[in-house]
Amino acid sequence: MSTDDRSDGTRSSADEQPASDVRPTVVLVHGAFADSSSWNGVIRNLEGRGHHVVAVANPLRGLHADAAYVRSVLDSVAGPVVLAGHSYGGSVMSEAADGHPGVRALVYVASFILEEGESTSDLAGRFPGAELGAALDPVPFPLPDGGTGNDLYIRQEEFRTVFAADVPEDVTALMAATQRPITSAALDEPATRAAWRTIPSWNLVTTEDLAIPAASMRFMGERAGAHTVEITASHAVTVSQPDAVADLIGEAARATAR
Repeated sequence: MSTDDRSDGTRSSADEQPASDVRPTVVLVHGAFADSSSWNGVIRNLEGRGHHVVAVANPLRGLHADAAYVRSVLDSVAGPVVLAGHSYGGSVMSEAADGHPGVRALVYVASFILEEGESTSDLAGRFPGAELGAALDPVPFPLPDGGTGNDLYIRQEEFRTVFAADVPEDVTALMAATQRPITSAALDEPATRAAWRTIPSWNLVTTEDLAIPAASMRFMGERAGAHTVEITASHAVTVSQPDAVADLIGEAARATAR
């Protein structure tokens, strides 16, 4: 048996796998108001365990278009994949991974787990406690057909409170300034596929989340039959507690190894 080096320099028997096993590639999908750098701490941990990692640049333009883009990335990866999504990234990966032969596990991180016919905005408002919606500013932008869409941004002065309350202020100031907007249409577009029906899933519930209430995450995880873990964290858990996120992804990788 071999062991993996952890990001803190220790070695964990929990990560032991036969030397002949091929560790899956971990594909990460960020959500709204973030970018791929939000996974940096998670990536360092997973690479320390021997995983190859790809963090997708989620376009945040429309659910089906975003899912098609993520699907194209999945098609480019040789071998098994563990797919993890944060927030709206979970909506996208449920659509993208359905029927994909390489995806072995889905890991929803403070995320949406949609059924067919549901939209992200449907679930965002179903349970009390969400404060994100009231903190959003719409900014019109031109569409290729000559129409107008709306990009949604979190007001910078409210970013830390509603999105990343357990992240240091200097870091959240940078996150707020560099946030990537999402179109309102992407949040309203209904899902047509639910990959969790056929692919094993894990669900990380963040109990101090003001973007997606914990009750909503519990409901979606129970409905999906996901393996659920709860953690005291804000919505920005990939930044504030990356090792805990990596632990759950590692658990999914081990449980679905073939």
